Amino acid sequence: MYKVHFENRYILISSEPDRVQKYGLFHKFYATKELFKLISDFQSDTSISSINIYGPNIKHIWKIFRIYFTEVDAAGGLVQHVSGRYLFIEKKGRLDLPKGHLEPGEEPETCALREVNEECGITGHEIIKSLLPSYHTYSWEGISYLKKTTWFLMHYSGEMVTEPQVKEGITKVEWLLPDELSKIKSTAWLSLMDMINSSVLRT
Repeated sequence: MYKVHFENRYILISSEPDRVQKYGLFHKFYATKELFKLISDFQSDTSISSINIYGPNIKHIWKIFRIYFTEVDAAGGLVQHVSGRYLFIEKKGRLDLPKGHLEPGEEPETCALREVNEECGITGHEIIKSLLPSYHTYSWEGISYLKKTTWFLMHYSGEMVTEPQVKEGITKVEWLLPDELSKIKSTAWLSLMDMINSSVLRT
């Protein structure tokens, strides 16, 4: 199963129709041209909240889906302090996690550690484990991009820095307890909440 976010809307690709969630549209995959038109229509029609595209060969559908976009890779970190609090930043008016694009030849782990340092000003953080990746789309100069962000859970025992790195576009730094995370839905991206729900709130 693959979930691709278009800001706070999404397309879910699955092998069978997902009857658990309510979707704006269900669509069985038949042909590449039809799929590309569906993606284009979804991009332009923001009244459709979600689409479930399904078919028995999910890997094939995912491969075709990705061809529509120019792919980019990013990595980031969910930093857990020894106190049990998690590090969040505010960027472009929304709560987010430190992340950024991979540099040429850079490994995701290296990128994630670097981005946390650059965007949050902390050092000594260590990767504990990999988390589920997230996918989201955006358009720039007429090109549609599909960004895959590889996430890592990190441990940190140093000072809980709260000074935002303004040069990185950060306007706020917060350290939140697990029971506070469910309260940030209105100020966080849906893709971020999905990752948090699967990696923190369910553990």
